[in-house]
Amino acid sequence: MAQEVRGVIAPGKDEPVRIETIVVPDPGPGEAVVSIQACGVCHTDLHYKQGGISDEFPFLLGHEAAGVVESVGAGVTDVAPGDFVILNWRAVCGKCRACLRGRPWYCFDTHNAEQRMTLASTGQELSPALGIGAFAEKTLVAAGQCTKVDPAVPAQAAGLLGCGVMAGIGAAINTGNVGRGDTVAVIGCGGVGDAAIAGSHLAGAAKVIAVDIDDRKLETARGMGATHTVNSRETDPVEAIRELTGGFGADVVIEAVGRPETYRQAFYARDLAGTVVLVGVPTPEMKLELPLLDVFGRGGSLKSSWYGDCLPSRDFPMLVDLHLQGRLDLDKFVTETIRLDEVEQAFERMHAGDVLRSVVVL
Repeated sequence: MAQEVRGVIAPGKDEPVRIETIVVPDPGPGEAVVSIQACGVCHTDLHYKQGGISDEFPFLLGHEAAGVVESVGAGVTDVAPGDFVILNWRAVCGKCRACLRGRPWYCFDTHNAEQRMTLASTGQELSPALGIGAFAEKTLVAAGQCTKVDPAVPAQAAGLLGCGVMAGIGAAINTGNVGRGDTVAVIGCGGVGDAAIAGSHLAGAAKVIAVDIDDRKLETARGMGATHTVNSRETDPVEAIRELTGGFGADVVIEAVGRPETYRQAFYARDLAGTVVLVGVPTPEMKLELPLLDVFGRGGSLKSSWYGDCLPSRDFPMLVDLHLQGRLDLDKFVTETIRLDEVEQAFERMHAGDVLRSVVVL
């Protein structure tokens, strides 16, 4: 039987979000219905609301979530009703050229649920944010989007691994290959940037330099593992990073803003043969210009990090275990817990830089 639940809808471009009754169909083959326990308010949800992702309104927002599998469709074997899971938006196919080459974190054919959830009032199909739509009491996803983890972890902390925290930690550990003794600079200390700082600390970096224009964010970054901070509104960050690394630049510079100006800073703040990792998401009109001779002459690598180059089945349980061992404090990322009807206000606080993460708890 299809179910009716409450969910947060973005009805049109830049319109305030609102709670609507949505219809969640029974899971079909390869699908699962998940009862949501917590879902973080991510910047990507705001991009959906602003029409920055697509114009396929109305959207069912929310994607950074954890909950319990309620039911599964035919052929589902990896998860079962009662499993505590983190939702992911890159369910690997296992069959594309990346998967077959043993690089499933690059999967080129990730999948979502085939069926659509709908508005109860009109029957209109909803577009779930990143194929998840978890600002809702229950949601329908592809079973491959459910990653089973230890239920001892609090849902509000676990859910953040579904997007921002995984993107940042993965940018450091998976994409940037940060290792023991490395110097790392992170430009942009929001949720993703702070997670990159935590990931660099976890990997054993000797110096982790946090760069931002907001002293409040820099203070938070210290609590995540930053050894040094630079306010780039007051100081040239390239010069500051060089000064802190013996004049050479950092081994790995992680750009968590997604702007040409900060990318150029990252490029020139790295050591010869160093690595730049872009994990900040640019907008379509942005252009980057660099002297090609500098790209050639500095060596190293310029990388983009998709979802922290994570493999959810490998990385989510590992990071949950590290949290439960006290080696990775996911609770630090949760600024506040809110109700479903407080999402619009949470967007305003996020836009003002007042929160690291607001988390809807159901």
